[in-house]
Amino acid sequence: MVAAAAGMCAFTGMTAPAPASTPPRQAQVAASGYLNLHQCVYYSSSATNHFTTVVPSSDGRFATGTNVSTTADTQPSCGQGDGNYTLIPLLSGVKALNLASGRYLNLHQCVYYSSSATDHFTTVVTGGDGRFATGTNVSNIADTQVACGSGDGNYSLIPLLSGVKALDLTSGSYANLHQCVYYSSSATDHFTTVVTGSDGRFATGTNVSTTADTQPSCGQGDGNYTLIPLLSGVKALSVA
Repeated sequence: MVAAAAGMCAFTGMTAPAPASTPPRQAQVAASGYLNLHQCVYYSSSATNHFTTVVPSSDGRFATGTNVSTTADTQPSCGQGDGNYTLIPLLSGVKALNLASGRYLNLHQCVYYSSSATDHFTTVVTGGDGRFATGTNVSNIADTQVACGSGDGNYSLIPLLSGVKALDLTSGSYANLHQCVYYSSSATDHFTTVVTGSDGRFATGTNVSTTADTQPSCGQGDGNYTLIPLLSGVKALSVA
């Protein structure tokens, strides 16, 4: 009985092992699955004018299939346009970004311009024409320099409107992609921003947050190019 009592005292006097600590969320990847980023580029031959959508606009004819899924999309899903502006498959595309591969969604925005056509267009993923490539990726490194293709000779890169945003996927439940489409009536020219470039007048509210954004946040433009709410939009993608 004495031995048993001594044994019981020894047992109760032991310090219980500390529970295994959960690694801080910032040291983990955000989630499993894929963020499928769909880029749809439309063109009007009568206006010699392109524009891009990455999330559905308020005008549902220019929809995109951007989503989060357990499946990696391989074909872009786009609206049919409005009859005047039609889809350009060569410049459209989809990139399946593996959320388990890193902490940061590095969104690279590349804006190109043709002075002969007075026409901009934007790429956020690489379409069928690799000359308009972008470096959009998921990584444990936050990109600080935008990576873009050199264009095709007629359309050349505009660094002032291009940019990169490193979104920390572990800092919230939603990746809120804000799409801002601007238009100049004097030039008959649209262009799109998804991240804020060096010219802050064409800013976007793209972010990661615990809140799902429902209204796009956009800059006011420069006076010549003004915001077109009908073609702008926001999509909250669950990354938790």
